[in-house]
Amino acid sequence: MYWQIIDKGDRRALALADRHYTRQTPGSNQFCRPGRNLVLLGQDAKALWVTWSGIRDDGWEAWECTIYRNESPYLSSHLITLAIGITSREWGAPPPDGLITYLGKHLRGGCFHAAGFRSAGRSKSGKELLQLTADRWPPPLEAYEPQQRLF
Repeated sequence: MYWQIIDKGDRRALALADRHYTRQTPGSNQFCRPGRNLVLLGQDAKALWVTWSGIRDDGWEAWECTIYRNESPYLSSHLITLAIGITSREWGAPPPDGLITYLGKHLRGGCFHAAGFRSAGRSKSGKELLQLTADRWPPPLEAYEPQQRLF
């Protein structure tokens, strides 16, 4: 398995987060929102995924992918599907609205569409909202277990 579960303060993850277009404070040691976060890092430290669960103010009963960055040679849609499978393994069944993510205005989200997400509207600021519903949900998967946990 490519993904490993890490602590949200892992410096390798911070470096990837700093290169993500949503990063508001590069160099800060925090890139996760308050609430429950599942942080996944690729074995080669070239991909980062965060699933977030917390109090929402947009009416959705969903988990959210708050950051995804892939600098690895692996196909993004495959990594997304694996990350969702690990989220299921760790957190159980998804909430009623599944998993959502917002796209920057300059992105089209092809890798998310290929992983089963569909357009579900727009945010107040105009970002496209993508949703993965239960009928498109991958099976639960185990994360990569290195000899030593990175926590």
